[in-house]
Amino acid sequence: MKNVLPPTVTATQVELTHQAIHAAQAASPTISRRGLITAAGAGGLALGAGPLWAQAASAAPVLKVGFISPRTGPLGALGETDTFILAQVRKTLAAGLSIGGVKYAVEILDRDTQSDPARASQLAKALINSDKIDLMLTTTTPETVNPVSDACEAAGVPCLSTVMPWEAWYFGRGAKPGAPSPFKWTYHFSFGGGSFTTSYTSQFAALPTNKKIGVLYPNDADGNAIRATLAPELAKAGFTVVDAGPYENGTTDYSAQIAKFKAERCEIFNTFPIPPDFATFWRQAAQQGYTRMVKIAQIAKTGLVPSQVEALGPLAINLGAGCFWHKTFPYASPLTGLSGVQLADAYEASTGKQWTQMLGSTMSLFDAGTEALKASTNPRDKAALAKAISTLKATTMQGPVDFAKGPVPNVSVTPVVGAQWVKPAAGSKFKLDLLVTENATDRNIPVAAALKSYS
Repeated sequence: MKNVLPPTVTATQVELTHQAIHAAQAASPTISRRGLITAAGAGGLALGAGPLWAQAASAAPVLKVGFISPRTGPLGALGETDTFILAQVRKTLAAGLSIGGVKYAVEILDRDTQSDPARASQLAKALINSDKIDLMLTTTTPETVNPVSDACEAAGVPCLSTVMPWEAWYFGRGAKPGAPSPFKWTYHFSFGGGSFTTSYTSQFAALPTNKKIGVLYPNDADGNAIRATLAPELAKAGFTVVDAGPYENGTTDYSAQIAKFKAERCEIFNTFPIPPDFATFWRQAAQQGYTRMVKIAQIAKTGLVPSQVEALGPLAINLGAGCFWHKTFPYASPLTGLSGVQLADAYEASTGKQWTQMLGSTMSLFDAGTEALKASTNPRDKAALAKAISTLKATTMQGPVDFAKGPVPNVSVTPVVGAQWVKPAAGSKFKLDLLVTENATDRNIPVAAALKSYS
């Protein structure tokens, strides 16, 4: 016997009903198709009644994505572009995201850590337990990324992070060299000690020096990871590393460290501090005469955004910086379709502020996150989403991400290139300009200028 549609029901309505049931199953994978149809009939919403397809179609499944970063506090300058990026991403995703034949609405729940690791952990747990997020995205320094990643790992929630040395993320959270990864749910794409080694040896070779490097690394996850990975590699490359010893964040007197660098005549200086600490140190170094012998001042973690260096006045000119994203990187965002220059120009036009590295890195986090959601085919299935991240291969605005390449499980390494803060060209409305000075970690990135001596 042939199936005959009731006269009040069209073939289009039937198709819409099937699509709605598919969407409802994606939203609640444990409910069977038969159960959905039975429930619909019991509620008086059979095909002949008409409203089933309309009501079911309106109940599109929602994906909840958490986003945690520091926007206030000592690290707040690193999150100053977040509001703009979130607006761009929400605008792009307003029409939904099609995955496996289902159109999902995407809700982004953003939170500010206030630069407090304990608060970062609390925010992550609230997003996991109360808001029931499907995916966590987090960025910027171990003080944010590690506690958020730990909360997700414990709860079995997929998490993707960036902008901190991968060694501080991987080994700093308990992984052991040569041992299997202890992480199933958390993944990180970012630079590492090897990235800095390649970039720094290239940068330091650009000027004649005595090859003595004074290093000021804090007693925190970043500083300890860099001390264990970067410093030995610089020594192998023929540099003499003069380590002033671990110091605590918030230190206010650096006289002892400065005296040591002066006594050793360290013509290269390198540091990985939180921004307020570097400002204190560099002003004291100038007062005590150390900056006059420095030919290359290579800073990281701080000096990433204009507001951090502008506060130093003339002391900022010719500071070297590690650059994990520049507007001239030759990669576009797969999510928004914008090039780096287009994104930077839009930010400056919208805010009146100068573009920063965090624009591209945060956009890359959303690039990678949406690519993982699409690759999962069923993004509400957390195990499927975690597996999709573990094999993710995509090109973000920051560059290629490939978790299959390592160097360890759960990690994909991205480039860092050398750059320098210089006086801007005539007619610029900004006080400084950041120019790429070397590209050893990614030859596709254009070099704009030769490195100048600091002193």
